[in-house]
Formats: sequence, C-alpha cells, structure tokens
Amino acid sequence: MLEYIMRFSVRNKLIVSIVILAMAAWGIHSLLNLPIDAVPDITNNQVQVITIAPAHSAQDIERLVTFPVEQTMATIPELEEVRSFSRFGLSVVTLVFKEQTDIYWARQQVGERLSMVALPQGIDKPEMGPVSTGLGEIYQYQLKVKPGFAHQYSITELRSIQDWLVRRALLGTKGLADVSSFGGHVKEYEVAVNPALMQSHGISLPQVMDALQLNNENTGSSYIEKNQQAYFIRSEGLVESLDDIANIPVKLLEGRNVVRIRDIAQVGFGHSKRYGAMTTDTLGEAVGGIVMMLKGENSYHVVEDVKIKIKEIEKTLPEGVYIDAYLDRSELINRAIGTVEKNLLEGALIVIFVLVIFLGNIRAGLIVATVIPLSLLFALSMMKFFGISGNLMSLGAIDFGLVVDGSVIIVEATMHHLAIRKQKRRLSQKEMDEEVLTSGSRIRKAAAFGEFIILIVYLPILTLQGVEGKMFQPMAQTVSFAILGAFILSLTYVPVASALWT
Repeated sequence: MLEYIMRFSVRNKLIVSIVILAMAAWGIHSLLNLPIDAVPDITNNQVQVITIAPAHSAQDIERLVTFPVEQTMATIPELEEVRSFSRFGLSVVTLVFKEQTDIYWARQQVGERLSMVALPQGIDKPEMGPVSTGLGEIYQYQLKVKPGFAHQYSITELRSIQDWLVRRALLGTKGLADVSSFGGHVKEYEVAVNPALMQSHGISLPQVMDALQLNNENTGSSYIEKNQQAYFIRSEGLVESLDDIANIPVKLLEGRNVVRIRDIAQVGFGHSKRYGAMTTDTLGEAVGGIVMMLKGENSYHVVEDVKIKIKEIEKTLPEGVYIDAYLDRSELINRAIGTVEKNLLEGALIVIFVLVIFLGNIRAGLIVATVIPLSLLFALSMMKFFGISGNLMSLGAIDFGLVVDGSVIIVEATMHHLAIRKQKRRLSQKEMDEEVLTSGSRIRKAAAFGEFIILIVYLPILTLQGVEGKMFQPMAQTVSFAILGAFILSLTYVPVASALWT
C-alpha cells in the first residue's frame, strides 16, 4: 500500500504538486481563522442558575430557594454534578453537564424547568448566568474622570454612565456573553413614607405601592379618523422627575381633597443595597466593568473588537469621563504566542542547519526542511477542523525533530542510491524516478514503523479525562496531527521533490 502511494506520487507529479499547494492554502486559511488563546480553557460544561432574594438570610435562601431549584433540576438528562452556595440575598446553583453535551441544549433544558420552580413571593425569578467560562473574563476596565472634572461626577453618576451607556453599547459586540458592572451605587428613586402621616389619612402601604405602579405607565387606545388621516390616541403616564412622583395621587378624601405622595412621604434619590465595593490605587471607590466572552469564541479577535468599540463609546461619554483598561487578554495572548513563535522558529532553524550539515547536500536538506512548515500547516488545518485552539500548550509542544524523522530516512536512502548511480553517468528523469521508488520502498516500512511508535506514545494522553484531559489533550492531538502530516508528505511530497531536485 505504501509503495503504491509512492509510485502514484512519483508518476503524477503535477497532481501531487497541486494537492500540496491546496493543502498549504488550506493551512494558511486555518491559521488566519484559528481560535487563539494563551492557555487551554479547562472549565467544565456548566450552566449557572442565579436567584436574587434581598433581605433573606442564608438559612432562608438555602431552604426556600436553593433546595427547590436543585430538586427541580435533578432530573435533567446528561447532568453530571450539581453544586450550590447560599448567601445573604443570593443563591447560585451550578449544573455541570457531560463534556459532549451541547451547551445550548443544556440551557434549553434548564430554562424549561425554571418555570416549574415554586418560590415564595418577594423573591426574584431565577435566571441563568451568561454563556461563558472561567477564562471568559477577557477585558476589564475602569471609568475615570479627568483632572478638573472630579467634582462633577459622583460614583453614583459614574455607575449610571456604566450601566446605561458603556454596558449597553458593548453588548452589541460580536462574541460577548455579558458585561458585568462593578462599584458605585445603582441609582434608584426612593419614596420614604411617614407611618404617622399615612395613619392620619387612613392609607396603607399597599395603597401607596399600587398608586406608584398604576401612575407610572403609558397606555394606548384606539384612533380617530379625520380628513383621511388616522390620529392614534395614547396616554403618557411615565414619571420623568421627582416632582412627578411627588404629585402622584394616592387617595381622594371628602370635599375633593386629594392625598398625594408628597403629603405622606419624602421623595428623593437613593441607591440599592450593595454587598461590596470596587477601589483603586488607594484613592477610594471606583466604577468599572468586566467583559465576558461567549464560550468557544476567538478571544483574541473578540478583545480587538471590544477595543475598537471602546474607542467609539468614548466619543459619546460626558465631558471629562474616559475608559481606562487595566486587564487586556490580548497582551497575555501576544506574549504566549510570541513565545511559541520564537521557539518554533529557533527549533526549525536548528533542525534545518543540522539536516544540511549531516546530509551533506543543501538541496536534500532543504527538501526535508520544507516538510516542517507543510506539516505544521497540515496540523493547523486539523486543529481548525476539530476546534482546537492555538495556545501555549497545543503549539508549544511540537517537536520538529520528530516531525522530519521519516522524511530524513527516505531522503538519506535516496541520496545513497543516487550517489552510486551518478558515479557512472547522469540519470534521466525516468531513471531518477525509479531510483527514488526503489530506495524509498526499501526503507519506507521501517520509517513508518518508527513514526507509528511515536504516535502510540501519545495515545495514553488522548485518554485523559476531566481537567487533565482539557489541559494535555490539545498537545497530544497537535503533535499527532503534525506527525501524521509529515507521514503523508513523506509518501507523496518527499519522493516527488527528491526525484526532481536531488
């Protein structure tokens, strides 16, 4: 079989050349579109269910929220593990699925069961966390104020800018799962009722809440046709200021006297409860955000898109406010990939130098040397096809000495046979082809046996599971792809190049 492939290659040089060029083009295209990251993502396949229950103790959260959620989710297929924690006002249930389970199918199953969870009144509806992973935090930034404008913006105003301007604009970026806001105070409109005044007017707290709700909405109606035109009727009732809230009627008394919100409460700005703060450089509180990448996306491309979007957003921010990034994943990726490129280039140059020295022929050395980039392009194509990201572990493990092993054996055997024949006379192309086939056929099985032994060494790594598998399997797969590519090239490209250029 191996001899047949070599014979076909030598006798159909044009076809082999076209296939090799197509493979190289495919490899270059795969390289340009390959997901790039610093390290492999070892996060398991999980969906988080988050429930917010303000003013509830951890014991109540565990009993009233976490346990019902866990019980409802326990029957989902492909579920591997359920873990949770309950804190004051917060419940987080993490559902871990099997690795082969599609994450969107898993989220669909969780979403269908969320509607079945029975929770007490006053507790927010459970929600799923973003489709991200433990390495999804690709970009972190802070909203800063230029000197001379610090007195114009409080941390509450900065948080409003973050929530209503920056976050909303960033969410339109391709590849993002979510943008989490941190620091500052979340602005709220606060109505502080006076119990004594409420009692004197005979008003209960539910009446106040109903009045606020009913008087803060727009309503639609029908339309009036006049002069061949339709005039749509609607009532605008959304509050736009503190005065609008203060003037909301609560109760109608005798004599057509109206009790309004301002008569029984004080209206002002407040903020929601918070359980932490963000500080920076010992200068006090700050406001910022964390950009979460969608699972499976190319982190390098997503970060670059985010930085472009940040520049556009800064043009719309209020005067004196700007965005300062303090964590940028692309910097880590550039350093990691730079290390890989440096090691690969130095390794390739050393191998080429050694080949030329020991083979004693520059053309023979260059033939073997060209196997290095071609096998690497083949490996990159396979990585893109199987969804393996290029990182420090996957690309940094390639050993060019192992890659060119089979090609060296074939070229050296060919050089030996040609040296004997060329002592008598110059060979024709047909005789060159036969000499290459003869020498390659005799040694090809031994070379293939050696390459398969190297591949067998990596089989135990391919069987690893869990965190170890996610960390080391990309390395074994990439090396196996490179060796497989070199094996294919040694049967096709190397004999053709040897017959033409040695």
